[in-house]
Order: sequence, then structure tokens, then C-alpha cells
Amino acid sequence: MKILIATDMEGVTGVVSWEQVTPGHYEYPRFRKLMTQDVNAAIAGAFEGGATDVIVADGHWFGTNILIEELDPRARLNSSTSAPFSMMQGIDENINGVMFVGYHARQGSQNAICDHTWSSKTVADVWLNDIQVGEFGLNGALAGYFGVPVIMVTGDQTACLQTVELLGNMETAIVKNATGRHSAECLPPQVSAKLIQDAARRATQKLKRGSVPEPFVLETPILVTVDFMTSDMADRAARMPGTQREGNRVQITAPDMVAAYMAFRTLVGMAQLS
Repeated sequence: MKILIATDMEGVTGVVSWEQVTPGHYEYPRFRKLMTQDVNAAIAGAFEGGATDVIVADGHWFGTNILIEELDPRARLNSSTSAPFSMMQGIDENINGVMFVGYHARQGSQNAICDHTWSSKTVADVWLNDIQVGEFGLNGALAGYFGVPVIMVTGDQTACLQTVELLGNMETAIVKNATGRHSAECLPPQVSAKLIQDAARRATQKLKRGSVPEPFVLETPILVTVDFMTSDMADRAARMPGTQREGNRVQITAPDMVAAYMAFRTLVGMAQLS
């Protein structure tokens, strides 16, 4: 069985603030290490559950967070979010299951550490067709295009709940209970690592038995709707051919989820230009 572990950082053990996940801040190196530890726990559990191949996608910031020198040597690492599938680099029809490690809730969520969707400064909300999605929804739908289910998620309680509600009753590892956007009751790394490893093992075993959620497959064509934080962001995004705009909301229709994913990334990239 081939597993893709798609990672982010805001949902990692101990993280409660932007500073801890921002390159250049003195706290960031500590949490790179904790991110790597969470990922290693998922890798160990996946192999215990029967995985034969594990690929990791580093999906936070510029995709250069995981310490490769400390990564479990049984896995391979996709670095840099400039890769075509960014947070999901490595996904294809040969992957059997996807695990989300270190995920966060969508923008506007209550009791959710560093809640946002893709860009905390740019994106207010995202829909695929009429479904409100966070990053877990965007990435889950891309996996679904290839017929691949999401089988596990780790993060705070709100991130895990939202992912399960949208993508199905998967294994979860709640590593902290958020009490606000920047406060949480956090588990120590040695405790959360065991939770993650156990959840990954169970998820892989369930995948082997065929008792995991169905892939998240959307009807096509797919209407991508992005609400931007400000009107000038929408101004820039709406320059993309094929878009429609109302206020800060920009829409575009894509023939399938791969095109929708690329269109979303392009809209956000254009909106971020000055």
C-alpha cells in the first residue's frame, strides 16, 4: 500500500501562534522539529499498519519546513509548494490513501488555532460548487479526483471535526484542544506522537480491509468561488480570463478538480500581487 502524508504546520503539536510557524522567527526552528516528529509518528504508524511505501508532502509556507535529516528514512519527501500540486504533491492514481498531518480549521472557525484557508491575509472563504471547504476540502477533493480517500487527520479538535464532517468518518489524532485562535490545551510531544502513530496504524489497517471513507469526488464541471479579503485583491484575481466577479467574490468554472485546484492557486497568486 502506498500512502501520501500531506502536511501543514498550524495543526502540529504545541503550535498556538503564527510566530511559531513563521520562518525567521526565533520560535520557528523548535516547531520545525516538532512538525518532523509528528510526521515521523504518522510514518511509523503507516508502516506498522501495512504500508509498503510512504511519500510526504511538506505543505506549509514555502514547503521547506520538515527536517529531512531527522525524517524517517523509509519515507520520501516532496519539498517546496511551487510544485504543481503544492500541499498534495505526490498524489496520483497509484496512491492508496492520504493522511493529513498538522491541519487547521478553515477561515472564520471558532476555537481553532490559526484558522485560515490557504492565506490568512488573502482568502476569506472558498467554495467548490456549493460546498464550503477549507484546505482539507481542497486537498481532499484533489485526492478524490484520483480515486484516493483521506484516511486520517491530525490537528486541533475543530480541524479534525471539520475534516470528518466533510470527508467522512476517518481516524483522528487531536493533539490540542483550542480555546481560541491563539490558545489551546496542548499535549506533550511524547503523548501526541503515540496518538498519531496509533491513529495512522489503525487508518492503514482499515484501508487494507476496505473500511475507510469513500473518496471525496465532486460533480463536474466544478465552480470555484473565492471570497477575497479586500476589493483590490478581487480586482487582480478577476483579471484571469473566464472569471466572474461580484464584490470581493470571484468565480471560475473548471472541467475537473485538477483544473479547479490550479485555477484556485492562480486566483490567489494573482490576488497577492502588488
